[in-house]
Amino acid sequence: MSLSGELLPAGLLVLLAAACLLDRRLYRACLSFIAFALVMALAWWRLAAPWLALAEALLGALLTGMALLHGLGRAGSPSPLPPHDHHRRPRHQAAARWLAVLVWLALAGAAVWGVSGSGGLIAPGDGARRPLLAAGLAIMGLGLWAFAHHLHLLRRLLAFNVLGSGVFLLLAGLAGPVVEVQGLILVGLVVALVGSVLGSALLRRLHERDGRVTLGDEPEAGP
Repeated sequence: MSLSGELLPAGLLVLLAAACLLDRRLYRACLSFIAFALVMALAWWRLAAPWLALAEALLGALLTGMALLHGLGRAGSPSPLPPHDHHRRPRHQAAARWLAVLVWLALAGAAVWGVSGSGGLIAPGDGARRPLLAAGLAIMGLGLWAFAHHLHLLRRLLAFNVLGSGVFLLLAGLAGPVVEVQGLILVGLVVALVGSVLGSALLRRLHERDGRVTLGDEPEAGP
């Protein structure tokens, strides 16, 4: 596993995560997430974790992707969701969330550097895992911001899944694909799938009952 060989999937993961979380067209965002999960499966395969790659493809791309598309309600549903997310937070709230994410990234990056630097968990011969650390931090930052910023429940579900994938990458980047880490990631995939199924069911219920796609007292304002 070479450093140059890991740069491409790591960079592709960050780009697909951004496409998934920033795209306001919900169907296209769900497709971006499915592509993101498939590239995650490729990353696990390249890390010599074929069973984890299979689990990612099945639980992450196929089943979680189906749950998200079901929440969108495109397969003959009597009340499909609007295809575009028009909900926006006030600009000052968006800026505060970006600032909080940047501060978190700086602190998390310093912690990871201290753990994985000289004398840390990553040996000199395992430097090819460093792109996974950088990608994991970037994806976690995007996921945290999207979960805090978006009002639409489907977009929050996407952020929840992307955030979890960032945590998995960080674990694999720090400790490698050892059996204990693979077990933790597998449990995380199952939890993410269950959460996505429940969240999609809640979203469908809210929308069919009174047309809502957000929770609580969050504003339903348009563009």
